[in-house]
Amino acid sequence: MNLRAYIVDDEPLAIERLAGLLERTGRVTILGSSISPSKALRFLQSQSVDILFLDISMPGMTGFDLLAKLPSPPNVVFTTAYDQYALKAFEVNSIDYLLKPVEASHVDRALNKVDRLRAATPPTIHFEKMFKDLAASLRRGAPDYPERIASRSGDRVCFIDLVRVTHFYAEDKLTYAVADGRIYCVDHTITALEQRLDPKRFVRIHRATLLNSAWVQEVVSTFGGTVVVRLKDAQRTQLAIARNRISDVKKHLGL
Repeated sequence: MNLRAYIVDDEPLAIERLAGLLERTGRVTILGSSISPSKALRFLQSQSVDILFLDISMPGMTGFDLLAKLPSPPNVVFTTAYDQYALKAFEVNSIDYLLKPVEASHVDRALNKVDRLRAATPPTIHFEKMFKDLAASLRRGAPDYPERIASRSGDRVCFIDLVRVTHFYAEDKLTYAVADGRIYCVDHTITALEQRLDPKRFVRIHRATLLNSAWVQEVVSTFGGTVVVRLKDAQRTQLAIARNRISDVKKHLGL
């Protein structure tokens, strides 16, 4: 019998990708998904699932906060784009993790682990207290911003140091990071990146552009009222600031 699964992630593209990988295994029936932790909580309080794929860092409610509200959590597979959460420490009892961008082999590993756990005698675990402690620990440690981000190209995954990234931009429903004059595709929306990256370093200058302010060389105002930033990269990249963001960007840059 297939495992009944539910997916919670604040990025629709991440849900779509994971759902596709799960469906291709032929071992999982997806009962639903949500980008809203509160909506997911209501579903999980009324429905039983065999396995929950859960993002850790989400606005408003972390994955640990959600689990702390469930008296009897299902088998949990955490998903995250970053490795700074000491993920190995979460591989206890029914907990596993998938590091984004998720790979098919890691999905199989997680499903195999859940199958083994379901066949074994359930351990006695104080789940509610454990997840409350993890949620509190995450809050105490926050903000713990990532120092690198993953990019997938075919079967190859590379990690890019964020200090090297001059900016992120969205185009044709995809998001790209620019570093060392090269362009890398990343599995995150501009909005998700804005929420997760260090706000002292990254600032939204346009609905489709997130800027690493450490790379700003100068700010230039044109006769038509347009304001642009010129970067100190080798290409002397020039990026326009949206009119409704000029004030916030200038404040961020100390102008």
